Amino acid sequence: MATTAAPTRAEVKEAKATIKALHKASKKAHAAAPLAEGKSQAVALILVLLVGGLGIHRFYLGYTGIGIAQLLTLGGCGIWALIDLIRIITGDLKPKGGDYAKKL
Repeated sequence: MATTAAPTRAEVKEAKATIKALHKASKKAHAAAPLAEGKSQAVALILVLLVGGLGIHRFYLGYTGIGIAQLLTLGGCGIWALIDLIRIITGDLKPKGGDYAKKL
């Protein structure tokens, strides 16, 4: 049976530095990313008004799991859709991963 040696302090320090550099690069790339891939607040508003009970606006905004839950519950009997309508109008419900590219 082969045994592995414990990492040295230098190896641990190097690994931590690499992780820190990757984290910094990831944050920098995320900041430079486009705003939610061109999602429009007006389109989200129209979707919630027309088919809010089906949760289609949640799929549009990138929240697939919540969209499925709304689809199965018919938007929480309309209550969830009403709350989402208010949140979209006020700008509180934003696309997953960023902000609207086009606002009201």
